[in-house]
Amino acid sequence: MAADAVPGEMSEAATALLAALDGEQRSLASRPFADEAARRWIEYRPRPRPGACLADLDRTARKAAHRLLATALSPPAYAQAMAIVALEEVLDRQEGWARGRHSNDYWVAVFGEPGRDEPWGWRFEGHHLSVTMTVADGVVSPAPIFLGANPHRVGYAGGTVLRPLAAEEDLARALLDAMGRADRRAAIVSDEAPPDIRTATRPAVGGPLEPRGVPASRLGPGARAALYRLVALYLDRLPPGLAALEYARIESGEQWFAWEGPTRPGGRHYYRVQGEDVLIEYDNTTDDGNHAHTVLRRPHGDFGDDVLASHRASVPHSA
Repeated sequence: MAADAVPGEMSEAATALLAALDGEQRSLASRPFADEAARRWIEYRPRPRPGACLADLDRTARKAAHRLLATALSPPAYAQAMAIVALEEVLDRQEGWARGRHSNDYWVAVFGEPGRDEPWGWRFEGHHLSVTMTVADGVVSPAPIFLGANPHRVGYAGGTVLRPLAAEEDLARALLDAMGRADRRAAIVSDEAPPDIRTATRPAVGGPLEPRGVPASRLGPGARAALYRLVALYLDRLPPGLAALEYARIESGEQWFAWEGPTRPGGRHYYRVQGEDVLIEYDNTTDDGNHAHTVLRRPHGDFGDDVLASHRASVPHSA
């Protein structure tokens, strides 16, 4: 999908969703764009959240919500998202059905009016899945995008049955393996992993996360290529047109890689990649290294801050 086609696809899908909702559910799902507390929200734990719950929607409306989500994700990322949703039932069984987790415990909200001249946005969110899109002047700002998995891996007889975030772990390990000894020492900034991704559910990233680790410019060709493959994995969560814009936006800047925790497989570990306006975080630090979180954020563009600044600058204001 070309980048200039994505806003129209999103507008059409969001309009179809709202039309499929009854009065009560539409009032929950349709929010003012100016509702900053609800719009600038990210929550990947099982908590109450703004919007309409898929469990309360009929089949047509649930399908419309999934079609809206699909406008923001590439086919592989959409498949990851659906596996993450299905894991709610697996996790509920592991926990002895005690918490009543279920695969329709996901929520959708639309902010503003799709297809109008004013900015608007939407979010699809639940446990281990949070996708936020903001649209202004025909431009989509795609962040934050959070995908997690609990369990991270389901196995059988020494093999893997399901591992939705396999590449996110394996490519980072391949990057470490490709580094020389000195670069690897610079990249591993702590022997212990943090309890979660560093930015957690903060609505704004703030300044760079320290220590930054090792810069791409210091790496040899093999390790640098491995780092770019890792970054591409996260950018390619987006439809091709949007991903191409993100590649172009960050390609001229420096990117840094940092790892925290042991490097042996199965240990609790964390990594991040950050640049001027990109932050990727991954952790697998609970349940003995079998509970993963990943997020793609934009320090200057989360929740549409970039496109909203351009929109305000282009709109004439009276004195």
